[in-house]
Amino acid sequence: MLGRLGFKLGLLGIALALPVLAADRPGSITGYVRSTAGVPQMGAMVEVLGTAAHNLRVFTDENGFYSASGLLPGVYSVKAYSTSFLPALREHIGLRPGSSVMVNLKLSGLFEAIQFPAMRGPADDDDWKWVLRSASNRPILRMLEDGSLVAASAGEKHNADKHDLKGTLSFVAGSASGGFGSSSDMNTGFSLERSLFSSGTVALRGNVGYNGGSPNTVLRASYSHTMADGSKPEMAFTMRRLAAPGINGYGTALQAMALSASDKFSLGDILELRFGSELQTIQFLGRVTAFRPFGSADLHLSPNTVVEYRYTTSEPDSRMEKGFDSAPADLSESGPRVSMASFSSTVERAHHHELSLSHRIGDTSVQVAMYTDRVADPALTGVGETSANAGDVLPDMYSETFTYRGKELDARGMRVVLERKLASDLTATLDYGYGGVLDLSKTDVALQDARRETYVRDRHTASAKFSGTLPGAKTRWIASYRWISGQALTPVDMFNQSAGQSDPYLNFFIRQPIPRTGFLPGHMDAVVDIRNLLAQGYVPVMGQDGRTVYLVQSARTVRGGVAFTF
Repeated sequence: MLGRLGFKLGLLGIALALPVLAADRPGSITGYVRSTAGVPQMGAMVEVLGTAAHNLRVFTDENGFYSASGLLPGVYSVKAYSTSFLPALREHIGLRPGSSVMVNLKLSGLFEAIQFPAMRGPADDDDWKWVLRSASNRPILRMLEDGSLVAASAGEKHNADKHDLKGTLSFVAGSASGGFGSSSDMNTGFSLERSLFSSGTVALRGNVGYNGGSPNTVLRASYSHTMADGSKPEMAFTMRRLAAPGINGYGTALQAMALSASDKFSLGDILELRFGSELQTIQFLGRVTAFRPFGSADLHLSPNTVVEYRYTTSEPDSRMEKGFDSAPADLSESGPRVSMASFSSTVERAHHHELSLSHRIGDTSVQVAMYTDRVADPALTGVGETSANAGDVLPDMYSETFTYRGKELDARGMRVVLERKLASDLTATLDYGYGGVLDLSKTDVALQDARRETYVRDRHTASAKFSGTLPGAKTRWIASYRWISGQALTPVDMFNQSAGQSDPYLNFFIRQPIPRTGFLPGHMDAVVDIRNLLAQGYVPVMGQDGRTVYLVQSARTVRGGVAFTF
């Protein structure tokens, strides 16, 4: 009996001692420090940062090799310094008891920070981020023959390509023709982004028109920070001033301010959460305040299967669905959608719930989604010359379009998306949807009666979209056509953010790199954006002065310009 008790006590003592012995087994972090050209950097200082008791400084040898040994298990950051180079940092390096982790660092020169970062478009390898957004950024660890671990993640290349200061500048001609609040006929967009302490980013973006008079102006300042736990909170402040027509003989303009906050983080490799909200205050024929929360949750059932729930209260910015901007920092599309009735302004208020299942099989991805939409006081787009004196429409100052307040939309629908990578530079997407839209109950309706004569009707929609890059000229292009089964004032599935999203009817987008000249730093592109080329989907109504005007899902527009990236 005593022998059994002694044996059990001995086993218990060994079990309690194993963690202590393991914790006392030190590990090491080793690696090479090189320039972006691959040249070893001798004498570079490498800091290994952990808890206050674990900070350590070492120097590289003639081969650029460093070794930091005697490290207790934990999570570390490694930072390298060298003369005439910007510091390089690698974070979240896990060190197990008695193990060795290899971390290679690349140092960028000061003048290398002013160069054009490689553009990513729909034809590139991370087209599938709409399916596996978080999985595409996970690091991969591989075991060497000697048992040491090597961090073989995309983060190393990212750190080499990440610059402290990046900027864009664009000059675009042609209004977006999206009703009241569209960008000016001639406008300049800009963005300036700077990294702070390797984990924070401060950015200033804007768009300024210069047609004379009172052009539309948008300015946005933001700050984001990557936390040690992987979350990425962001704060942003946006100011807008939108030119408005004279109403009752008085000139006026819409002024809006918005404060937004968002965050995203992952719970292991299974659940990814994004959430945030925006508080808008609008001064236009009175004061209106709107609170717009949003969020999503992605459940990764397997490396190729994701279930997502998404909630939003504002329509998406269609430019972002193209993979690159038609006009960098053209923020007017994401501004408050305002309409007017009886000289009273109202902001569109929406609620969109969506549940989707996405699955990837080789080069093919499939998504099936169900959604519900409720949009109060939708801001409909119209085409034609109108006056604001009747108090029912808001004309745009820079195009023959206007905004009209529609009836409430309460609809349900579904979506099926099939995306396939046909080649490394060619991607095809098919999208089928079924859902509710606003439509007129009869023909020959007067514009002032259109709100009363609208109702919700179910429609089918299908689209085909091709995108890619021409091998020799490096021209990035997107061509799409979206069909709808009948007359409609609003698109089917207007909150679609999947890979199948496209504007109604026939659309083309082209971005052509221009050969670099010696006197201009950075990179320059020519941009052409054409929407609804055939002017389809125009629904005629009778204007206040007896002339025919039209309500449309998407007005025909042609925009073009140049964009600089430095």
